[in-house]
Amino acid sequence: MLYQFWIAYLTIARREVLRFSRIWVQTIIPPVMMVALYFIIFGNLIGQRIGEMDGMSYVDFLMPGLVMMSIITNSYTNVVSSFYGAKYSRHIEEMQIAPVPDLVILLGFVTGGMARGISVGIAVTLVSLVFTEFRMHSPLVVLLVALLTSCLFSLAGLINAIFANSFDDITIIPTFVLTPLTYLGGIFYSIKLLPDFWQTASLGNPILYMVNSFRYGFRGSSDIDLSTALLVILFFITLLFSICLALLSRGTGIRQ
Repeated sequence: MLYQFWIAYLTIARREVLRFSRIWVQTIIPPVMMVALYFIIFGNLIGQRIGEMDGMSYVDFLMPGLVMMSIITNSYTNVVSSFYGAKYSRHIEEMQIAPVPDLVILLGFVTGGMARGISVGIAVTLVSLVFTEFRMHSPLVVLLVALLTSCLFSLAGLINAIFANSFDDITIIPTFVLTPLTYLGGIFYSIKLLPDFWQTASLGNPILYMVNSFRYGFRGSSDIDLSTALLVILFFITLLFSICLALLSRGTGIRQ
């Protein structure tokens, strides 16, 4: 039985990976080009006027945040579009009718989202070598935070897809929630620059913990304690994972 579940998981995960890798010109290249523009405009042009941030050049400060932004966006986008497409074509119902546990279905889609997020993150990191010196303070922290963050936003994308009733619905959350939280998550600035009230308010943004722990992995500098950041990320993964399983078991948004 476990072997059958393993085959089912590999089948779903393989489909998800092939889904974005076959059209890499649309899924990998555009985010890489967008981040390259961020490096040119904010890192080189504006960064020279800003000077140092947290004891490092602005482009060095910017680099981990831009990689993390790519991981977040692409992990989320892959799952929300894929799962909603499965709902729209109604083949997600066939998966649930088959003797495949909801956990296996969930892990398959999440694996695909993580694969795309990490793939784009690696591509963006390679592009960053053109603009900044590559160095890692702690490779283990970089890898761990990248995997946890891609998992978290793959789960978030699945929840969005479950409740979406049209293709327009899968763009609402990324546009009005995910993008503002990402831009206000410490990618372009240190929260130490903010007044006390806004520093405290920023602590309510979960993306702040991911960006800062990721920056610690690369540069050894963070506005947030690393252990606290990891605990926050793990808490949200546990929460969203539980919600996803409950929604799939109830057939929310799937069984009409």
